[in-house]
Amino acid sequence: MSSATETHLEVGSAGVAEKQYYTFAEPPDTLTLESGAQLGPITLAYETWGRLSVKRDNAVLVLHAFSGDSHAAGFYKHDSPDSKPGWWDSLIGPGKGLDTDKYFVICANILGGCSGSTGPSSVNPETGQPYGLDFPMMTVADIVETQKALLGYLGISSLHTVIGGSVGGMQVLEWCVRYPEMVRSAIPVATTMRHSALAIAFNEVARQAVMSDPRWNKGNYYGGECPDLGLAIARMIGHVTYLSDEAMRRKFGRRLQNKNNLSYGFDVDFMVESYLRYQGSKFVKRFDANSLLYITKAADYFDLVEREPPARSLNDIHGAAVKFLVISYTSDWLYPTYQAKELIQALKRANLDVSFCEIEADAGHDAFLIPDERLGSLVGGFLDGVPRN
Repeated sequence: MSSATETHLEVGSAGVAEKQYYTFAEPPDTLTLESGAQLGPITLAYETWGRLSVKRDNAVLVLHAFSGDSHAAGFYKHDSPDSKPGWWDSLIGPGKGLDTDKYFVICANILGGCSGSTGPSSVNPETGQPYGLDFPMMTVADIVETQKALLGYLGISSLHTVIGGSVGGMQVLEWCVRYPEMVRSAIPVATTMRHSALAIAFNEVARQAVMSDPRWNKGNYYGGECPDLGLAIARMIGHVTYLSDEAMRRKFGRRLQNKNNLSYGFDVDFMVESYLRYQGSKFVKRFDANSLLYITKAADYFDLVEREPPARSLNDIHGAAVKFLVISYTSDWLYPTYQAKELIQALKRANLDVSFCEIEADAGHDAFLIPDERLGSLVGGFLDGVPRN
């Protein structure tokens, strides 16, 4: 066993993770999306941790944010090119908030993604070429429908909890609206019932950065040069919204990249400039530009406040048995606490069981991804109070 692998086998590690795949909606039994478009076949990449109980009553569904993937915890085998721990490894594992000695934890890469699930970079069976912009526009509701299909394949008809942050929190709420009978508890973290004009604006600037790159070629760049510059700029824009003024001040301030020397030009002068460029260049190596367009648009479309019938809303689950734990962060200016409080009010109007905690943190929106024992304690304590049946 390599030393790299040994470092992962610590107390609380979720252990070795394996990416698995489920394909469904084979034509002619395609999935009808909210837009009315038909899509199939559909493949979801997913990972699991822990064991499903005999009664199948200990399943936990983890829902990832915009640029996340199925690798929420544990690590891949030491010979994998990507052996780093999952993005929520601090929360998932033996003795952690999502205790894999108690729960069977599942996380799938979302529809429209680019980490193994069907999305615009996938091959269109009708043409034999990547979908590009021929991929139909999907919504958060469509994402949830594909997750439900995966649970059916796994033989799971009820969830001890659904949990996710940011866009993952939107999926949590959508699960509760569409399938409250399947959900015993829900933990939406750092999320909102709908995007503000500010959030939509930032997403639109990011999309325009991608689409303005000449290499984007109206989405038909597969097999050629990718719109890396536009995607990197889009990531830089998004990354600014994930931080906070205090986090950036503490981490960078106005410190210069090259001691006290200014370029007196447009080279990198400040450390924060170098950091954002690094984040952008790193992002293009793992993410697809078209997936960014589709997922940000799906998030912009999400709206539980002015939902038109026949779509279900929070009011339609009046008095359901779902227990909620809503979590926000003090420095999150993308989805600020006032939006969490609006969600709480809506849940209470629907006569639902709601708990709330605002965690003090200066890291901004990304605080929910930073290892924090407070989050684990909150989640673990809440779930211990949720009955299995």
